[in-house]
Amino acid sequence: MLDLETIRRDRAARIARWRAEGVYGDLTYADYIREGAARFGGTRLVFHSRQRPHDTTVGNMDRDATRLAAAFHALGLSRGDAVAIVLPTWAETTLACLAALKLGLTVVPIVAIYGAREIGFIVRQTRAKALVTPDAWRGHDYLQRVEAACPMPDLVHRIVVGDRASPGAVTWDELLSHGGDHHPHPEGDADNVCLIIYTSGTTADPKGVKHTHNTMLCDLNADRSAGTGVSAVGAQVAGPTLSVFPAGHIAGFLAMLRPFLYGAETVFMDQWIPEDGARLIAQHRITSSTGTPIFLSSLMRAAKETGADISSLRRFGLGAAPVTPENVRWTDKLGFPGARVYGMTEHTAISAGGEGPFEKRAFTDGQITPRNEVRILGEDGRDLPAGEAGEIASRGPRLFMGYVDERLDQASFLPGGWFKTGDIGRLDADGYLTITDRKKDIIIRGGENISAKEIEDLLAGLPGVIESAVTAMPDPEMGERVCAFVIAQPDVTVTLDDVASHFRRLGVTRQKTPEKVVQLDDLPRTASGKVKKAELRDWLRTSSLPAV
Repeated sequence: MLDLETIRRDRAARIARWRAEGVYGDLTYADYIREGAARFGGTRLVFHSRQRPHDTTVGNMDRDATRLAAAFHALGLSRGDAVAIVLPTWAETTLACLAALKLGLTVVPIVAIYGAREIGFIVRQTRAKALVTPDAWRGHDYLQRVEAACPMPDLVHRIVVGDRASPGAVTWDELLSHGGDHHPHPEGDADNVCLIIYTSGTTADPKGVKHTHNTMLCDLNADRSAGTGVSAVGAQVAGPTLSVFPAGHIAGFLAMLRPFLYGAETVFMDQWIPEDGARLIAQHRITSSTGTPIFLSSLMRAAKETGADISSLRRFGLGAAPVTPENVRWTDKLGFPGARVYGMTEHTAISAGGEGPFEKRAFTDGQITPRNEVRILGEDGRDLPAGEAGEIASRGPRLFMGYVDERLDQASFLPGGWFKTGDIGRLDADGYLTITDRKKDIIIRGGENISAKEIEDLLAGLPGVIESAVTAMPDPEMGERVCAFVIAQPDVTVTLDDVASHFRRLGVTRQKTPEKVVQLDDLPRTASGKVKKAELRDWLRTSSLPAV
């Protein structure tokens, strides 16, 4: 493990390097939002929702965000305070992010499907002073969910989007009525943390990923330094975009702010309904979108079944879940080259496929993106030659600044500021990266990272379970689903219904609940007793589960 002092020293050297090269600068989100709103004020934004639809422009949103920033200030929130936002992708979600960034607050987006357990942990760890939630969404009562998440000792303000509010909370409309048109404009430091966003990994609890203004805005800074500026970057966005990722994902967060930075006309969806997606593409002549393979496959089926004309779609980036060659063939059939994209919450867009040969687009994860670097490491930590598979280590200006829990940094960073991704891959002679396996113990279900250890810890509390091992189960729709292998006490049978009921009682989001349970007398182990999860995954891939 690397000591924290070395990690901090490497981080300072990285900041200095990118500042010297003009990739990091002094402008914050507040600066870019102000400039972007002036340039792209007429850009249209459509928030498609069956609960809170909204049609507006960048300029109108910027004015509303200024009022909200004034209301946040009236509550006593000031630079550096954290605001947790547990909302679907609504106009209010974007406004809350914009207002917080204008005021110098730290934005903590939380995936709206998270349960009380996850919400409570994140709010406590970030010491958030304000929490924004809906009163209800998709049949779930969020007022009850927040109460179940207590205690949250640092939380001062609860803000509810909707008509109902718990005692001591304020509704969104009431909050805006307390504001004005002016708020302080704190001097910003572009190297300050502005975003804490959570992802699952090998730990039982989600990991808080810290990003600064510079790690998020480095591409804009680089273009400005090169003399192209914001307007030139904005001109590269051709045609309306459909955004389908949840606001609590890094991809969803970036998509929400992109119109204010690049002038990109965008249609947002607060939940994926394939028929709605196909209709929106036809109605708004959408030219580009990005999502997991399940979004694309279900979109194509919906378009065929409903007759929606999606021929305007010229680009669909595939990522955030395992992508197969067949997925790439889908986009080719639509008339444009499909390609894979590789990145993560900690380090976005490490590699991307272009418009090259099908073999490269379908069987690799593309070439390393500008200013990023990748190493392939063997078990001894040494670099491997082209063609050999090992753990992927990355670094570059988009790399995060560490976890909220610094202890996690020690196992994640190498000397020189390299980040161990936890993925296994290889580089070919042409510089194309291919992800071959996963070292980190996670399941990626429809783009959601799920910690296997978290599920195993939760299963440990189920009566009759002696031991469990949780792995990814291949699935043509979701990419992967959660499978639990369990060893139970004699004469005890653990059913899928037992597990589902147990997870509901714990208040865990449904997506984390195992969707297959395999009861065994024992688990495959190494000589030291460690469970061989690769063998379990092989059983699932080949449908050769052992008899019990």
